[in-house]
Amino acid sequence: MSNPFFINNGPFNISEILKILKIEPKIKENQIVKDIQDLLSAEKDCITFFHSKKYNEIAKKTKASYCITTQNLKDYLPKKCTPIIVENVLISTSLITQKFYPNSIEDEYDTSAIDINDTNLKDIVTSGKNVLVGDNVKIGKKCLIGHNSIIERNVQIGNNCKIGSNTILRNSIIKDNVTILDNCVIGKKGFGFFPSNNKNLRYPHVGIVIINENSEIGCGSTIDRGSLSNTEIGKNTFLDNQIHIAHNVKIGDNTILAGQVGIAGSSVIGNNVKIGGQAGISGHIKVGNNVEIGGGSGVIKDVPDNSKVMGYPAKSIREFLKDNR
Repeated sequence: MSNPFFINNGPFNISEILKILKIEPKIKENQIVKDIQDLLSAEKDCITFFHSKKYNEIAKKTKASYCITTQNLKDYLPKKCTPIIVENVLISTSLITQKFYPNSIEDEYDTSAIDINDTNLKDIVTSGKNVLVGDNVKIGKKCLIGHNSIIERNVQIGNNCKIGSNTILRNSIIKDNVTILDNCVIGKKGFGFFPSNNKNLRYPHVGIVIINENSEIGCGSTIDRGSLSNTEIGKNTFLDNQIHIAHNVKIGDNTILAGQVGIAGSSVIGNNVKIGGQAGISGHIKVGNNVEIGGGSGVIKDVPDNSKVMGYPAKSIREFLKDNR
């Protein structure tokens, strides 16, 4: 994953990582680890994690030098990837991610934000009253920003974009011709934590949100930034009002989501998909291309290309109508 915003405090010696995980070294201790990345993005000299058989095929192809995993999953990894066996993969991954990116846990308000009229952007952006802008913000030509909106640090906005009133953006890349309506929150951390010893251990979020060209985000919608991969909205994709997109979700091109749809973390939605109002997509689900999902449905397993499904659990339209005559 290319990360333009969060500062990597690495590289670290593998012995430092093993110490955090309370593991006795059984591998070369002079090896340098330059970053932690997801299975797909990881490169040589990086560490990754593998916690579910759902990702077997990706694990087999990872280029990472080290992988935090379990005894049951380690044999799926390539020979060049050294497994680091732990009891809880996700908690261990969280601890190592904090080591590389210590500032990725909290999302306190942006103290760097100042009035847009006190910045160089005042001459290229048409804005309403009380618009604030943080550090490391870039905005293209012919953009409009509504009243009381805050473009917090680490945001890139393309040309001809419209940002509504009372909207907050952070850690996001917004491409050309995107419309984001009122009261949206985009780029804040996702809902990631693990119960541990009567406490909740927060999970770092070092990914970003990418919204591609010609898309629209409806009023009151929330799009969480990714944890170790990015959250991405495809080209010409339209989201209705009050929609929640969780961390690491990927939505394809030319897709339409009606009001109050919720998509849980790490799910992938294909191109040319239509999802009816109040439908819910469980986490780590893959919805294929050209799929139609009826309103109020609950999708708890993968949906193949060119399918039409409805109900809870979601099934083919033909089965649903037969069962509900």
